[in-house]
Amino acid sequence: MPLLGGFIITVAFMPSLIRYFRARHEGQMIREEGPTWHEKKSGTPTMGGLLYIIAIVVMTLVTSWALAPHHVLSTTWILLFILVLYGALGAWDDSIKLFHRQNEGLKAWQKLLGQIVGALILFWVYTHEQLPMALHVPGLGDWHMSGWYAVFIIIWLVGFSNAVNLTDGLDGLVSGLASIAFTAYGIVAYQQHQINIAIFCFAVVGSLLGFLIFNHKPAKIFMGDTGSLALGGALAAVSILLHHELSLLWIGLIFVIETASVMLQVASFKLTGKRIFLMSPIHHHFEMKGWSEWKIDLTFWGIGLVTALTGVWAILAN
Repeated sequence: MPLLGGFIITVAFMPSLIRYFRARHEGQMIREEGPTWHEKKSGTPTMGGLLYIIAIVVMTLVTSWALAPHHVLSTTWILLFILVLYGALGAWDDSIKLFHRQNEGLKAWQKLLGQIVGALILFWVYTHEQLPMALHVPGLGDWHMSGWYAVFIIIWLVGFSNAVNLTDGLDGLVSGLASIAFTAYGIVAYQQHQINIAIFCFAVVGSLLGFLIFNHKPAKIFMGDTGSLALGGALAAVSILLHHELSLLWIGLIFVIETASVMLQVASFKLTGKRIFLMSPIHHHFEMKGWSEWKIDLTFWGIGLVTALTGVWAILAN
C-alpha cells in the first residue's frame, strides 16, 4: 500500500509541478566547476523532492493509521520529522539559488546548524523512548556509548545527508541508489517486526520510483537539495532506529565512496597541489573518462544492489 500509493501520487502530480516550475522559469543553475556538457541542463526545473516528500508523508500516515487508527508510533513521527526538516533545509537552500540565479545557497554553517538541530531532536526522542544507547558493531555486539551516542547521531545524520547531496550530480543516480537502500532497510524492518519503519521505507521507495520516471536521463526535473538532504537524513535515521547503524556504510557504500572521493581530492590538492581524480565527486571522474551518464548510473546502481543484498543477508543471518 505505501509503495503503490507513493508511486501513484508522485506520477500523478509531477507533470503539474514541472509545468508550474517551467512557467515561472525556475530552473537549476549548473556549477561552473562541473563538466562543460552539463551546461545544457541549466534551466531544468528543480526542487522535485517537494512532491515525493509529500507523497512519503501522506502514504506513511495513511498506512500507519489504517493499521493502528489510534496510535501512530513515535518512531514514525521522528522519521517524518527528519524527512521534512532536512527537506525544508534543502528547499531553503534551493530557493536562495533560484532567487539569486546562482549555484550558491545557504552558508555552510547555516546548513550545518539545521542538520545538527534535527540530529539532536532525534537523540531526544531516542532517549525518551528508552532505546539502546549503544552502537551495534557487527560481530562484536553492542558498544555502549551513553551520552556519546548523541555525537554519533549528529555525525551520522550530517554525514549521510551531505553524502547523498554530493552524489546527486547525475540524472537518476540518487533516485535509483536511494530506492535500493530503502528497500534493503524496509526488508530488515519487516523482519524485525518494526512495521512502522517498514511502512516508511516502502513509502520512500514507491515515491522515488515514481520520481525516477521524470528524473532519469534526460531529466525533466531534479530533486534538488530539497530531496537529497531529506533522503540522506532519513536514511541515516532509519539505520539508527533499526539499531544497525554501521550497516549503512556498506548498504550505502556508493554514498560513502562519493564523499571519500571529494575529501581525498581536496586533501591531495592542498597537500601536494595534485589531483587524484579528473574531477570529484567520483561520478564526474568517470564522466571525464568518457563514460555516459547511463553507464555510470547502471554501474553504480549495480554496485548498490550488490551491497544492499549482501548487507541485508548479513543482518538477517545474525
